[in-house]
Amino acid sequence: MIFDYTVVWDSLPMYFSGMLITLKLLAISLFFGLLAALPLGLMRVSKNRWINMPAWLFTYVIRGTPMLVQLFLIYYGLAQFAVVRESFLWPLLSSATFCACLAFAVNTSAYTAEIIAGSLKATPAGEIEAARAMGMSKAMLYRRILLPSALRRALPQYSNEVIMMLQTTSLASIVTLLDITGAARSVNAQYYLPFEAFITAGVFYLCLTFILVRLFKLAEHRWLGYLAPRKA
Repeated sequence: MIFDYTVVWDSLPMYFSGMLITLKLLAISLFFGLLAALPLGLMRVSKNRWINMPAWLFTYVIRGTPMLVQLFLIYYGLAQFAVVRESFLWPLLSSATFCACLAFAVNTSAYTAEIIAGSLKATPAGEIEAARAMGMSKAMLYRRILLPSALRRALPQYSNEVIMMLQTTSLASIVTLLDITGAARSVNAQYYLPFEAFITAGVFYLCLTFILVRLFKLAEHRWLGYLAPRKA
């Protein structure tokens, strides 16, 4: 078997264009997913069952169903309802980019909410007692102590979620978006060279993963350095 480098080289502009779409989908999904995950995470640690249960049900359903099913329900499923097609939201819901970002954001918000909730529950009791001793209100306690501390400790787990979301964006090609995987599928359809097409896509994902891992390592060193064991 001879690897056809010419096809790969000629197709690089398409792959780089697909990489920009992949990064766009990832950034938008993570941004809105994190915004939704913050209140959901706070709801998950509430002792009030009427606050806790809706958040638990949401995260349970989203984490318990495949991402592909969620994407199909949003992109294809909603279109079958006339009330949706006739609503002011239809220009958005008929867009593949919007539906993909919505599905990815909803999915990552559920996982991120559980990560934040777990970090909040793991907050050392000493930090809470010290804040209360200083007379902090509950709102100030969350704003100045609990949330900043939990978000720092959640970095290692959240980095895994970001990497998983990067891989998940490959599903966008199924709804006609020409991301990295979409570029590979297009190259394969044009040249009938699946190995060259998808190994190139794999290299792009691998490089992006390496960059993200390094960025999170730097972030962990910056904000979690105080937790590292001290050298004797």
